[in-house]
Amino acid sequence: MKNLFKDKVVIVTGASSGIGKAIACEFALNGSKVVLAARTEVKLYEIEKEILLFGGVAIVVKTDVSIEKDCKKLVDLTIEKYGRIDILVNNAGLSMRAAFIDVDVKVLHRLMNVNFWGTVYCTKFALPYLIESKGSLIGVSSVAGFHGLPGRTGYSASKFAIHGFLETIRIENLRTGLHVMIIAPGFTSSEIRKHALTANGEEQGESPRNERKLMSPEYVAKWVLKGIRKKKRNKLLTWEGRLTALFQRIIPTVVDRAYYYEMSKEPKSPLK
Repeated sequence: MKNLFKDKVVIVTGASSGIGKAIACEFALNGSKVVLAARTEVKLYEIEKEILLFGGVAIVVKTDVSIEKDCKKLVDLTIEKYGRIDILVNNAGLSMRAAFIDVDVKVLHRLMNVNFWGTVYCTKFALPYLIESKGSLIGVSSVAGFHGLPGRTGYSASKFAIHGFLETIRIENLRTGLHVMIIAPGFTSSEIRKHALTANGEEQGESPRNERKLMSPEYVAKWVLKGIRKKKRNKLLTWEGRLTALFQRIIPTVVDRAYYYEMSKEPKSPLK
């Protein structure tokens, strides 16, 4: 797999922690030239240093994916530095936890701006180069993009939107050689739940789940590379996710009740 990814130019958004950091490091370990994109520049430089220490190649581009001009700058600087883009991993994301009846609509706007529009902006500017290289366009999603999750209206809506967007891009490029993959990890140990927005838009500050028992970011990262190598369309990393995608078409009411029960057990659950 190292030969496959050697010298490939890879942009990873949301690369400052969790899944994004793990994906960036995995590509670097496999010989890729990695462009680290996120808002927290200090963390990005720490990751760049780690990559350089093990002999990898990486550059930092401070990027807020919810800002269109930042996404254009990200792509422009990548082309200026390397002259090509082989893989774009749209990983930057934000979560929430609140019942829709209680949530401020600005929270949903924020979720859509980061998760959906961030994916749209980065893809828009990178797409011509990805088509030219017959590269891969990746969206890091969730089971929430296959079935609505209670207490996560904005998150689920953004992931459903991303799915529709990426699936359409895939169809439009059936003859160009572009590979498009949606990968859906299970609950993964990361900072996303600590930064998840509550009903009024404030961060919840602590995870409602035992992070030590969750999927590791490194596991997800390895599957991203495997999925690209095998030209996967959709990859759900858990049996729970695969069964959800299957059963929602057969016994959707049972799936609804199962997720309601699961989410209602969380500490301080917004479900009443």
